Amino acid sequence: MTYWTEFRTHWPSLFGSALGIALGSALNHYMTNLFAPPLLAEFGWEKSQFALVGTLGLITMVFVPFAGRFTDRYGARTAAAVGFVALPFCFFAYSLMTGPIWQFFALSLVQHIFGVLTTTLVFSRVVVERFDLARGMALSLLMTGAPLAGAVLTPLIGQYIDEEGWRAGYRLMAGMSLVGGIVAVSLVGRRSAAAASHARQPHGISRADLISLLKHPSFLLIVAGMFFCNFPQIIVSSQLKLVLIENGAPGTLATWIVSLYAAGVIVGRFVSGIALDKVSPQLVAIVALGLPAVGFIAIASPFNAAWVLAGSVLLIGLAQGAEGDVGAYLTSRTFDLRHFSFIYSFLIASMGIAMAVGSVVLSYTLHTTDRFDLFLILAAVLTIVGAACFFLTGRGGRGSPEAAATTSAPAPEPA
Repeated sequence: MTYWTEFRTHWPSLFGSALGIALGSALNHYMTNLFAPPLLAEFGWEKSQFALVGTLGLITMVFVPFAGRFTDRYGARTAAAVGFVALPFCFFAYSLMTGPIWQFFALSLVQHIFGVLTTTLVFSRVVVERFDLARGMALSLLMTGAPLAGAVLTPLIGQYIDEEGWRAGYRLMAGMSLVGGIVAVSLVGRRSAAAASHARQPHGISRADLISLLKHPSFLLIVAGMFFCNFPQIIVSSQLKLVLIENGAPGTLATWIVSLYAAGVIVGRFVSGIALDKVSPQLVAIVALGLPAVGFIAIASPFNAAWVLAGSVLLIGLAQGAEGDVGAYLTSRTFDLRHFSFIYSFLIASMGIAMAVGSVVLSYTLHTTDRFDLFLILAAVLTIVGAACFFLTGRGGRGSPEAAATTSAPAPEPA
């Protein structure tokens, strides 16, 4: 099968997977920014309190490896169906909140636990099972679903919230997630014959194999890279509009600039997808993941012109557009695909821990300075560190001895 034949054959599964990611848990990643100002205004929550929502990653990371094992064992379609039953319920429940911030935290916790079944942890498995020659581009197109939806829907839902209120906004998101989930699960289709055969084999991982994985240099560097690159995610997932308003952007302009973040993610993922199939993934990582540091520094600077803020947010989006592609690509090329979701779950957990740690640090810096500048400078430094971690993984592309040895290795004996 040729490069383009893979797309002609498997486009329904790819489209369904991209739709699932776009209208799954990632939908809330782009929209929480829009709900933050009216929630804080109506309920009187402090910014430092609201920033702590990212700490939920420390709790939910315990469940992520189980979600990965569940996906490896029962398939992406079943896992996604479970996720899309729970997620619309969470969105609707948000609209019923009465004021105490613990309600928001409790619903966010449930959303984190079950929402992971509507993320790249599940749907990237569909792609790596079906694409080989075009895997980098396919992963890019898959992960473009969420930022594309974010870029299109952010101004529309933002306007809807302004006109109808935040409760109506959450109910709209519940309906979108429910309908989108049904369509996505239908299009993903059944497993390939090879994947179904793997599912019938023992799926346990011996203690020795697990220890070997945890000591694998590339594994440690990929996990570390995901952590450092996602440390600033609390800013872009729930605080970005507040940051822009602090820098003098009017509410409407801030909403449109937030949509530029999603556009940056789209550009980053598309370019990185092409590059991953053509050049070293380490080179892709150091370039794409290093640029957003410039954006963080620019926002923290005293230059608050609209074009500076917009350009900075666009650059920040590039990291979110590339690190997911690079992480998934290196995982699929370096380790046994039969355990892809389980191994990838550690990357997801690393992202959750990073967001939790970032939330605590942000809450502390806001409490002590009442501004975002100090956190933005720290975010710039750690983003560069994360890019360096990916760069140091060595050769992880097709044809490397390491990848050939691990992807063709027999399944380990169950524990």
